[in-house]
Amino acid sequence: MGRDFENRKHAIFKTAAQKSKLYSRYGKQLYVVAKNGGASPENNPALKHLIERAKKDQVPAHVIEKACEKAAGVGGEDFVTVRYEGFGPGGCSVIVDCLTDNNNRTITDVRSAFTKAGARLGASGSVAHMFDHLAVLGFAGDDGDAILELMLESDIDVEDVECEDGKVRVFAKAVDFYRARTALEQAFPEQELDVAEVTFIPQDYRDLVGEDAEVFEKLLALLNDCDDVQEIYHNARIRSDASQGQ
Repeated sequence: MGRDFENRKHAIFKTAAQKSKLYSRYGKQLYVVAKNGGASPENNPALKHLIERAKKDQVPAHVIEKACEKAAGVGGEDFVTVRYEGFGPGGCSVIVDCLTDNNNRTITDVRSAFTKAGARLGASGSVAHMFDHLAVLGFAGDDGDAILELMLESDIDVEDVECEDGKVRVFAKAVDFYRARTALEQAFPEQELDVAEVTFIPQDYRDLVGEDAEVFEKLLALLNDCDDVQEIYHNARIRSDASQGQ
């Protein structure tokens, strides 16, 4: 199934408490993006894109507005981006992206999650080289050749264009995300993008079954409980014993 990129990221937000964590994470991301690039979505493409994502994830308008208003003020928190890489059950690889104003707290929380799940953190770069850092844009369609031609005409470095089940997926260099998105929106203004993000896509997957699958789900839950964790990428693919080897 192509790159199977939907499996590269995992978040669990079902209960009210977990939704609150989701809103908190978006609030932090919005604040940082607005603080760095300006609080006006029209003048800050990264903020505009993040607001669209937040709305799709049903983040309340007041959460979005509060974060942007806070960023437009004087002072405020000083968040930095940190990334941790590690190894989970069954030899799977995990990347954890965080936003933090206290590195000691964040590394302690992340390390604790790995330790409790019997996993281990690795050095910087120990896992990332097993993933491709790409912009992914997707929408309904079936003419991949036309999309590839458009990307080439727009001088965008395209990794691949896939067509499957009535959907087109464009994979481009991460740095070309906004240019690729603008080219698609201008060429097909009536077409709504159902995927628009920069993500880590595994070069290979590790199938997990039985106890390994259970332990991996525990690791994900523990990481999602960490307030500073923003995104979790991995190359694990949960399989039932019956489907193993199919």
